[in-house]
Amino acid sequence: MKLGVFTVLFANQSFEEMLDTVQKAGLQAVEIGTGCYPGNQHCDLDALLASEELRHEYLAKIRDRGLTISAFSCHGNPISPDKEFAQESHETLTKTIQLASLLEVPVVNCFSGTAGDHEGAKYPNWPVTAWPNEFNDVLQWQWEQKLIPYWKTTGQFAKNHNVKIGLELHGGFLVHTPYTLLKLREETCDAIGANLDPSHLWWQGIDPVAAIKILGKENAIHHFHAKDTYIDRDNVNMYGLTDMQPYGNVQTRAWTFRSVGCGHSLAEWSDMMSALRTYGYDYVVSIEHEDALMSIEEGFQRAVTNLSAVLIKEQPSQMWWA
Repeated sequence: MKLGVFTVLFANQSFEEMLDTVQKAGLQAVEIGTGCYPGNQHCDLDALLASEELRHEYLAKIRDRGLTISAFSCHGNPISPDKEFAQESHETLTKTIQLASLLEVPVVNCFSGTAGDHEGAKYPNWPVTAWPNEFNDVLQWQWEQKLIPYWKTTGQFAKNHNVKIGLELHGGFLVHTPYTLLKLREETCDAIGANLDPSHLWWQGIDPVAAIKILGKENAIHHFHAKDTYIDRDNVNMYGLTDMQPYGNVQTRAWTFRSVGCGHSLAEWSDMMSALRTYGYDYVVSIEHEDALMSIEEGFQRAVTNLSAVLIKEQPSQMWWA
């Protein structure tokens, strides 16, 4: 496996400065935002799509530092009832897939999206209980009328460009669990897989190692985010796991994103790395830093240090002992 970073945390740096920072930290890969929620500080989609020369220069700056691009990321909501944002999300995703194909970047990360509850809705609607029955009616309509049709077309578009889609299993979006990911994959194509981020699994009550086993058996893990979550059990008793407080309310929130090793032990992170290797994922582990208690530099370095201690970098040896 290789260690990388989702470079949005260095949005205040130029492209070259960001690459120098990553190289100095001893990493091997960068995951670069191309628009929507992550922004596009380090990737001008239109300019790169229009110029082969610019694409060559862009890749050269990365490769000259001994780095690769693990993925492009354009998290948005392509099935949002906000037509303008849905169109922006779709166009950004389409262009990102095209650029990934041209630069031989194997994965594009994004969200599945969440629709409204009917054609005239103004806002997304995320049903989370099966009763009253109208919640299930909404969910069925969203899947059959919005989610599956969109990803049948877009998934095939990605596959035709030899690009895999890494859907982040994130609460608030229709694909947020191993089950919903595999359900959509079955209804569309195998270009659809997971950008597996354990931080979003923990607060849903899902064991990341178990999720790795479930998805790994189906060859459905396309990318991996390294971000931790601290669960405050006292606050869970007050607010529940679907806590709607702002992320800055760290003292009272039921859960808070943390740098790797600050929410769960390195033994648990080691178990995840072993599960990834066991079930066929031998690609990049990409650091995502959203720790409200640490600076960018300290949180990033903490993640680098802790992951370097548990990452499985080399191929296994022959079993000389048996």
